Amino acid sequence: MTTLSPEILTELEQQSIELPSWAFGNSGTRFRVFGTPGTPRDPFEKIADAAQVHAHTALAPTVALHIPWDLVDSFEDLRRHAEDLGVTLGTVNSNTFQDEDYKFGALAHEDDRIRQRAIDHHLACIDVMHATGSRDLKIWLAEGSNYPGQNDMRSRQDRLQDSLQQIYARLGDAQRLVLEYKFFEPAFYHTDVPDWGTSYAQVSALGERAMVCLDTGHHAPGTNIEFIVMQLLRLGKLGSFDFNSRFYADDDLIVGAADPFQLFRILAEVIRGGGLNNPDVAFMLDQCHNIEAKIPGQIRSVLNVQEMTARALLIDREALAAAQRANDVLAANAVLMDAFYTDVRPALAAWRSERGLPADPMAAFLASGYLDKISAERVDGAPAGWGA
Repeated sequence: MTTLSPEILTELEQQSIELPSWAFGNSGTRFRVFGTPGTPRDPFEKIADAAQVHAHTALAPTVALHIPWDLVDSFEDLRRHAEDLGVTLGTVNSNTFQDEDYKFGALAHEDDRIRQRAIDHHLACIDVMHATGSRDLKIWLAEGSNYPGQNDMRSRQDRLQDSLQQIYARLGDAQRLVLEYKFFEPAFYHTDVPDWGTSYAQVSALGERAMVCLDTGHHAPGTNIEFIVMQLLRLGKLGSFDFNSRFYADDDLIVGAADPFQLFRILAEVIRGGGLNNPDVAFMLDQCHNIEAKIPGQIRSVLNVQEMTARALLIDREALAAAQRANDVLAANAVLMDAFYTDVRPALAAWRSERGLPADPMAAFLASGYLDKISAERVDGAPAGWGA
């Protein structure tokens, strides 16, 4: 069995992956939202389900919120509820992509009234952050145009920067703004924040507490995502990840499901660039479990990240550097492949047992009876957010 060194185990013990509250709600495709027994009916039950993932893996100590999907009467009560269950509340995600007012934009809209409404929504999200103790405000914008000539793209960038400046100015001293990008959808001719370069340009103009969020499903086919990871770490502007997996577009599947080697390559660059267990780089899942059970899906996801992190930590960096200096292409590639093909699962299972965790978290959860309990107790679970 492969042995993981004490140094590697120390790194793995520190690893944390934030869960998205919306992953525990019912979700689906453009055609259908599918129901699942035991689906949470409110944010309190979402937090309870997320806490199960952490209890079985020790990998997911924080839960991200989405506003207004996760609005409650008292965020102080929600915060205490999370802490009582052994987790805390994390990133607050804004939403300017569902209201009728935002049909032609939000933070970049030509109408000052609508733009101010979108700005005010983000200021309200900052108020939520004060109540929950959250550090990061994450912004993804479904803004752009469908046809050439529909909008003046430069003016939209100027308005976006002005809006972001107003939001950034309201952040607390310990809070950050994280701007996510996506190269297409739902605007098909141009999107206002389509790539890491645009996000980087926008946040760089704001200040040191404005960062870029990289969603692994938000790139064109063939994009070298690990190059982007390297560059943003090099520039000190990689604030967070949204981990998921895709076959064709923004599929939001379980991370590592479509291309585990890509996940390995990304994590290799995270480690190389000092991003692993760096408090300035947040790991988070952003997934929609539309046919699989929600809690097991999240357990599978965090375990996939842990496994690929362990493999990436096994890379012989000295041998790799020597092969690179010698321009030995095959030897350098072989160093990576040796680490990638190493089966670390038995070693991870044994290590979990040593720490008092289930060797097989998935089996332990299924045997716990929790899923049967919530299936019997909860009726008419809520959607993840769409249509809520």
